[in-house]
Amino acid sequence: MSDPTKVSRRLVAVFAADVEGYSRLMGADEVGTLKGLTERRAILDRFIGQHRGRIANTAGDSILAEFGSAVDAIECAVEAQTALAEANSSVAPDRRINFRIGVHIGEVMVQAGDLFGDGVNIAARLQSIAKPGSVCISGATYDQVRKVLSMTFVDLGVQQVKNIQEPIRAYRVGEPSETREAAPARVGEVESPPPLPDKPSIAVLPFENMSRDPDQEYFADGMVEEVITALSQFKWLFVIARNSSFTFKGKAVDVKEVGRRLGVRYVLEGSVRKASGKVRITGQLIDAVTGAHIWAGRFERDLTDVFALQDEVTVAVVSAIQPKLLQTEIAMAARRRPESLTAYDYYLRALPHYYLATREGFAETLRLAYRALELDPRFGLVAAGRSLSQLQCHVGLCH
Repeated sequence: MSDPTKVSRRLVAVFAADVEGYSRLMGADEVGTLKGLTERRAILDRFIGQHRGRIANTAGDSILAEFGSAVDAIECAVEAQTALAEANSSVAPDRRINFRIGVHIGEVMVQAGDLFGDGVNIAARLQSIAKPGSVCISGATYDQVRKVLSMTFVDLGVQQVKNIQEPIRAYRVGEPSETREAAPARVGEVESPPPLPDKPSIAVLPFENMSRDPDQEYFADGMVEEVITALSQFKWLFVIARNSSFTFKGKAVDVKEVGRRLGVRYVLEGSVRKASGKVRITGQLIDAVTGAHIWAGRFERDLTDVFALQDEVTVAVVSAIQPKLLQTEIAMAARRRPESLTAYDYYLRALPHYYLATREGFAETLRLAYRALELDPRFGLVAAGRSLSQLQCHVGLCH
């Protein structure tokens, strides 16, 4: 008899699927939804078996399966979505049971037949990115299948997903009717905006070299790299990597399009001009969703030590925009409807109450901090704020 506690590791293509809006469907019609889910699970199970997959974990409306081949996993996903769409064709739009599917090739842990590990978590996050009825795959999976499968793949950009430390690149698999012959793949073209990360996000575009000397490009580019590195030190801020933001170098860009392409809320752009021993750097922070200017600044220094100057201007830029970002996020959180709050929103709402330094303020900070920690027990900033508020209450400010 095999040991149920034994853990093994293997490299597989992980297939994660769940139903979009399942709670809403069950709330509207439990019996009808359960019947429809059972019928569609039979469709999914059949295709998984036909493509040599193994169903590992199931819970409610979700399915987790493993495949020995990324090609098998994607072909299974696409064919299953086609069959599921046919099953939904005679159902009212608000009653359709639509699956979202994510596929990632990676190492997993196997215990008693169930799958665990980062490979599983990434597949699940890709599934959450996918639109209802579609398939979303990771960059690692795309690299394995792009020359094999006659399908289109739409680049959704780099995604920062919950509880995964490193950003992952995501691709949407084209519709089943789309082939390379019928519609050439256009990797890099985003048909719909990727979802914004669950924390403030920013892209720093290449600064424009306003000097007449093209050799000064290095200075402008170095300035941007320094700002990106400095912003990356803030753990609460998601910063797009240089390689992604520099794809816009030398191009006339629409900031809203940049935000849509890169999946960020904010864009920092600027220019550098060097002349007569001085350098002038301008920058502006823009809300990429609305196009509104949040902050603008100008810095002028003597050009003596290039590296010291870069450090000085970087500190000035970061010091100027970091409070503006936080202030804007707090204002946005205050305007959101309560039912849409996340742990980070609760944190933002707690800050102004904490800074009031009143009995009522500390009490409200504690209430919001506990709500945030219920959603994310590992939110360090909230835990620290809760402790400080508890200390203030201990000395009598909350009584």
